[in-house]
Amino acid sequence: MTKSSYQAAVIGAGLVGSAAALALARAGLSVALVEPRQAAAPDDSWDIRVYAISPDSQALLDALGAWPGLDAARTQAVYRMDVHGDASGELLLDAYAAGVPRLATILESARLQQALWRAVEGHGNIETVCPANVSDVAWASPHSAIALDNGRVLAAELVVGADGAHSMIRQRAGIEAKATPYGQSGVVANFETEKPHRGTAFQWFRRLRPGCGDIVAYLPLPGNRMSLVWSTATEHAQELLALGEAEFCRQVEQAGESRLGGLRLLTRPAAFPLRLMQTDSPVRAGCALVGDAAHGVHPLAGQGVNLGFGDVAALAEVMARRGKSACGDPALLERYARRRAGPVARMQFVTDSLWRLFGRDERLAGLARNAGMALLNKMEPAKSALIHEAFFN
Repeated sequence: MTKSSYQAAVIGAGLVGSAAALALARAGLSVALVEPRQAAAPDDSWDIRVYAISPDSQALLDALGAWPGLDAARTQAVYRMDVHGDASGELLLDAYAAGVPRLATILESARLQQALWRAVEGHGNIETVCPANVSDVAWASPHSAIALDNGRVLAAELVVGADGAHSMIRQRAGIEAKATPYGQSGVVANFETEKPHRGTAFQWFRRLRPGCGDIVAYLPLPGNRMSLVWSTATEHAQELLALGEAEFCRQVEQAGESRLGGLRLLTRPAAFPLRLMQTDSPVRAGCALVGDAAHGVHPLAGQGVNLGFGDVAALAEVMARRGKSACGDPALLERYARRRAGPVARMQFVTDSLWRLFGRDERLAGLARNAGMALLNKMEPAKSALIHEAFFN
């Protein structure tokens, strides 16, 4: 299919962008998906980028035809989450106790990306324009004009910005974004473990230096493997990356209280900066933002990509019920903005508040956060409600 006019043009074919193209096409829209580069096919090595996919996100990906394309042997269900405070506080979240089959599923970014691309390629209502970059956007009603660097101009009723945290579409649309750096970086790497994880994700809030709370997470991978996400001061992150392999493994093992025994590094570690990113609104006439283009959260809850898939589901549902309205109608897009405002604001508030709480040095703050965690651990109905809010919303 090659044409120049579409009901929706999705800019960015990452995980959220590809899902957006599929969901909008499934809602009956003609879609162009614009991406600068083709996704590389994954090899047998373990991808350093992994995600904890919530059950709601899994249901969306299943409906879009991507989930069946995944290799089940490369995914790992999370049945429990074992969280430790910086003193005596502990919190165990258990899927069985909450009456749900799993809390999340851990999978590799590259393999999900490949499954999404295959689903896109098999959909007759999506044209993939790749490789191509957006040079400019001329906003107009009922169609905006999207100029590409290959000389093509696409006309679309709705331009969907799925082009990441530094979104050019967000800038061209004049949507203001407030970015608040955390002064931390997330160090990621994959390991082979001496002991089995039994489908448990572990998280430690640690006080390694004054005024900065580290958060160490072990995410289970298939077999005796796990993926590390260590949120720490950017200076310390660089020190960790400069370590030799043996010393790096030793420090990661120590940070995780040797819970999984000895560690053997499977992938070279990397680090990425952490920040909170907020917009007043993810929409303007003819434009909607999804995923990292619309918001950013601290990774301590592992919910960033799930927020993006929530955006996709909400936008597609609004479009499916648009009636005779043009896809870029401001009143229509406000429905999407209102639907996403609550879930995004709650997740940003919770993750930011937890980060700030565990970053405080005062003795009373330490007593309060650990006592609160221990109290919550005794309240099964409250823990069940927390699981449903965090993983099923």
